[in-house]
Amino acid sequence: MFAAERRQLILEMVRANGAVSLRELARVVQTSEVTVRRDVRALEAEGLLDRRHGGAVLPGGFTRESGFPQKSHLATAEKTAIADLAAGLVEEGEAIVVGAGTTTQELARRLARVPGLTVVTNSLLVAQALAHANRVEVVMTGGTLRGSNYALVGSGAEQSLQGLRVSKAFLSGSGLTAERGLSTSNMLSASVDRALVQAAAEVVVLADHTKLGTDTMFQTVPTDVITRLVTDEPPPHDDRAATELQALADQGVQIAVAGASGAPPGGEQAPARRAPLPGPRRGHVALRSGGGLEPTGAERGRVADLRRR
Repeated sequence: MFAAERRQLILEMVRANGAVSLRELARVVQTSEVTVRRDVRALEAEGLLDRRHGGAVLPGGFTRESGFPQKSHLATAEKTAIADLAAGLVEEGEAIVVGAGTTTQELARRLARVPGLTVVTNSLLVAQALAHANRVEVVMTGGTLRGSNYALVGSGAEQSLQGLRVSKAFLSGSGLTAERGLSTSNMLSASVDRALVQAAAEVVVLADHTKLGTDTMFQTVPTDVITRLVTDEPPPHDDRAATELQALADQGVQIAVAGASGAPPGGEQAPARRAPLPGPRRGHVALRSGGGLEPTGAERGRVADLRRR
């Protein structure tokens, strides 16, 4: 494929989806990430798109929200790995809330195997994934259906969450920065996500590396409210994503990286080295193979060393 054809295809993908990772672009145009990165720089120089951490977005600062059909095909392997790891945070008999999104939908598919679970959600896709699960109770919020992401939003959804108290909230979003926390491009979705957060004792954010450093219009979860971030391993040359993760860790967010390098096939992941998590507000998190997360004490805690690059 000639450079002009390749760059036109890259531009069409970004225009269709709003934001696309370098990894996904390289897969579609069937070339290396190094070549794609060079193409993205050329398109940015022409003002046709903007580079972001490990990907490309529409020009103009804040990314727009993609619809569900586009999101469902982005970073699918990363979302699967994140969902596998996050599912280990949920114990038998817990009550949790799960927000809308393609990554939380993947999580819900794995939660179907947790007996005695109660899941409160505003997502039709999350509810569908759990509809036939044995011994899992699904509680839907009220609200108005937002067709682009199959979520219930509005005052009805928010009022139905008043007085609710659960152990954990699992949320995704359009962007995550250390400065503003989790954000999304839609005001109604942001408002419901904030109500979900208020109902939970702990907040777990699920975000693949393409969302790190991306800032969108409406803040949903400030950084100091996020208990844990479950993400995937950034590409080797994505220094900005690593820097963003370090900044989040410095603010006390526990970082768990799915698919960290160094895991032997079929065995436990190699122990992640320590990044600073100051203050007594939170403990550390240990990574386990098989999709589990196990909280431990400070001496046993392990998080990804984001400076190893």
